[in-house]
Amino acid sequence: MKVEPTILIVEDDEGHAILIRQNLEAAGLSNQMKHFRDGQAVLDFFFKPEPGQKHEAHMYLVLLDIRMPKVDGIEVLRRLKGDPELRKLPVIMLTTTDDLREVERCHELGCNVYIQKPVDYDRFAEAIRRLGLFVTLLLVPQVKSA
Repeated sequence: MKVEPTILIVEDDEGHAILIRQNLEAAGLSNQMKHFRDGQAVLDFFFKPEPGQKHEAHMYLVLLDIRMPKVDGIEVLRRLKGDPELRKLPVIMLTTTDDLREVERCHELGCNVYIQKPVDYDRFAEAIRRLGLFVTLLLVPQVKSA
């Protein structure tokens, strides 16, 4: 039996986060999903877990926006991929930014996939549904964190 990874949606725009969740579910995903509104929140999740919060041998897939308050997505990516255990996390950059230098930088830092979010609602929804179909094919390694 395939164990499904928890999908971590790191997105400061509440509307985008809701659309992402709804369209992943519409694509047939039943994975647990957690939403983080800024980069610092997801870094705290991994590096400063609350008492009783364990990450031992769990699978996560990170959907990461770039432009966010507190800590941006590029710094989150750098920190995750700089950790010997967390570097195994699959990270999909999901952002409106299409700057080729930013795309290259994210890949150099270790992102697995870079997807530009379409501005048009219908195209955005369709892109996320397709992403959901892609996610069903992924095999994700287990990670342990702090």
